[in-house]
Order: sequence, then C-alpha cells, then structure tokens
Amino acid sequence: MQKTVDRLRRLVEPEQIYIVTGKAYYDLVLDQVPEVLKENIILEPVGRDTAAAIGLSAVAISRRDPDGVMIVLPADHYIADEEHFCEVLESAVAAAAPGSALVTIGITPNRPETGFGYIASGRLYDVIEGNPAYLVDRFTEKPDYERALEYLARGNYYWNSGIFVWRADLILHEIERRLPGLHAGLLQIAGAFGTEGYDSTLLKIFTDLPKISIDYGVMEKAGNVLVLPGNFGWDDVGSWTALESYKEKDERGNCLEGRGVLVDTNNTLVLTSDKVVATLGVEDLIVVEGRDSILICHKEHAQEIKKVISALHEQGYKEVL
Repeated sequence: MQKTVDRLRRLVEPEQIYIVTGKAYYDLVLDQVPEVLKENIILEPVGRDTAAAIGLSAVAISRRDPDGVMIVLPADHYIADEEHFCEVLESAVAAAAPGSALVTIGITPNRPETGFGYIASGRLYDVIEGNPAYLVDRFTEKPDYERALEYLARGNYYWNSGIFVWRADLILHEIERRLPGLHAGLLQIAGAFGTEGYDSTLLKIFTDLPKISIDYGVMEKAGNVLVLPGNFGWDDVGSWTALESYKEKDERGNCLEGRGVLVDTNNTLVLTSDKVVATLGVEDLIVVEGRDSILICHKEHAQEIKKVISALHEQGYKEVL
C-alpha cells in the first residue's frame, strides 16, 4: 500500500489519493500512509467485491469533481519500472479524459501464466503520447497451461492487471446500465453523504449490494473499452507463489522467513511468525504459520486458496479468516 501511494505521488497530490478498505483496517491505513487525508479513506462495512468498492469511490469522487478521471489501482502490485508505469498511466488518463472510453492496462506477458485473466486486443485505436491504445476484443478467464501458451504465441493477449482508468461519471453510467441494482444502492448512499445518518445508511445499503467484480459486471459487457499495453515489470503479489518470486532463496530453492529448519526439502516457502517450523522430505509446498492457524498447500493449488477459506467458513472457523 505504501509503495502504491508513493507511485501515485509522482502523478497527483496526496489530497487526490483515495483508499477503499474495510473498517477493520482504518487504523492501519492511517498509520502506514499518514499523508492520505482521513476524509479520503472510504470504509466498506463488508466486502462486496470490486464493483461495489469502485462504485462507492466513484460516488465519493463525483461529489468533488463529476468529470474527474479515476485511476483504480490494487494495493498488492509489484512494479519494477515506476517511471514507465507512470508514463503509461498518463497516456491512459489522456485516453479516458474525454469521457467516452473505459481504459485498462494490459500487461505484456512473459510466460504462459495460468493464474491471471487475459485481455485480447483488437485494432489500434490511437497512439497517445507514444503509447498505443487498442480496442478490447474480449476478456478471458484464467486459462489452462495449453491455452496460456497459445495466448503467449498470438501476441495480442495481455494479462488483466486490474488497473483501470476512467471518468467517474462514465463508470457510474456503465454501472447503471449493467448493474442497476448496484447503482440504485449507490445513489441512496450518496444521498446520505455528509449527514449524521451516513454510517447507518452505508451499513444497511452496502451490505445488500450485489457481490460482483467490476470485470464480470461491467468490463466484459462494455463495448467502449481500450487497453494500453504495459511492459514495466509487473506482478500481482496477491498470491503466495507470486510473493515467493521476490524472496531470497537458498541453493535448493527454499525460502524460510522466521524460525525453522528445512531438511531434504526443495522449492518450499515457509513463513512463520511465532513457532519453529521443521520440514522433512518435501518439495513444492507453501507453509504459512500464523498465531491461530497453519496453512499447508502444494504450489500447484496456490490459486485455489478460496476453497480453503470457504471450507473454514462453512465449518465455523471464522475467527481465523
């Protein structure tokens, strides 16, 4: 989150930066990025996926500037070349400013990745400040390995970064078209901004909003989407395997953070906060020890952690989630 805010400060002033997060993280956000104004921290009472989070932030920004251009950035991205990253974003802002197109950043793939969705680009729309912008042909879900190899060979497929640029009024209009129930709820919340009843209205309305991603709810259905390729050393470190790629490893490909021993162990990630962890005769595992829980997962299944979360929730272990 700190790195994300630091990158944004190359483009805008701190008072133009908003953070959407859960109520439980409010104090943490204040502590980690004190330069962001308190009133710019938008709190979700519950998680309702990215369409609701983006819609709520668009409503807040519209009160300040209806024609304002929003840059939507997940907080768990790694960016190697921050200068080029900002150049691409500036071109994306220029493409979005007229208010006719939703813009996304597609990452030029360097491997047949099965953990990301892909964007297929169509014809060239324009070249903006040296960066090409293409019409989006379609969005695709996470492929299997053979399909990922095919996407890599075609050359017009990009990883879906989840980075979006658009005018606040345009995304609200698209939400109204594609997700009218969500839009109606957002209007009720907007009507309570600045009143004593805001918190209670937010809790009541937001909790019942449809839980859907902005990709599935809007982007995959919209016809006015542009993609600007980004080749600035990007990765999504929202998974254990992605995080591991930036950790220092021993000669057997293991990474140990915390106390423990790895005996006859290969290509294994161990993160421990309190206890001593020992492994013997294993490989390709992820072991994460927390104060109240332990995760043990084969790397092949690292993208399926949501299955474990669902199972824990169903079995009544909500306190460890």
